Amino acid sequence: MAELLKVSNISKRFGGIVAVNDLSFEIHEGETVGFIGPNGAGKSTVVNLLSGYLDADAGKIELGGVDITRMKPYQRTHLGLSRTYQIPRPFPELTAIFGVAASALCGKKRINQSFEDALVEATHYLEFVGLFSKRNILARDLTFYELRMLELARSLATTPRLLLIDEVMAGLNPGEASKAIQLIARAKNDFGITIFWIEHVMAVLMEAADRIIAINYGEKLAEGTPDEVVNNENVVEAYLGRGWKKYA
Repeated sequence: MAELLKVSNISKRFGGIVAVNDLSFEIHEGETVGFIGPNGAGKSTVVNLLSGYLDADAGKIELGGVDITRMKPYQRTHLGLSRTYQIPRPFPELTAIFGVAASALCGKKRINQSFEDALVEATHYLEFVGLFSKRNILARDLTFYELRMLELARSLATTPRLLLIDEVMAGLNPGEASKAIQLIARAKNDFGITIFWIEHVMAVLMEAADRIIAINYGEKLAEGTPDEVVNNENVVEAYLGRGWKKYA
């Protein structure tokens, strides 16, 4: 598989606190890569560095061979990088369809797209996530699960090559979580995207991920197949605990 994302020796400090320290990894096209670590390990900081919300203090980030280290978030989106947020960030005063259409206009290769065309695309993505019947409902009036699905629809509407998923299972009941897992798997297959997935529910990544990267204190702790990582002594000690399988 061709290399899609290459992260080389990135670091980020907040005052005297080192959030990410000389971290390197790669993601190949078509992979689902899980990203785990204890609270405060630096996972969200890494996603913010990849998406452009934060600037790295050192290191290099490449997407499809293009150096995006100093690019703005919208420039990275135009190149095919999109993300969801752990806490959904809709446009609360917009209807679901208008919110997804706005995302469609921000995606890659959208220079001459009309708003009418964006609405057509928005309809398609709302159908995909099961929200077509809620297309004219204000985002502020959607349930938490529906907001999660709206977040996914908005991200997909930018036509990403690489989708960063930040704890999509948080706050969902088992039935909702199961539907979300199935949708993400369908999105990967139907749209041909690559996924980088932060998740605390290890059972999800054991099922969905091709590889898992574990970090702690902003440094790589382990990397490998799901089985390799969850049986790594350092990962068990720092993150999972000896009895993690009882609660997975």
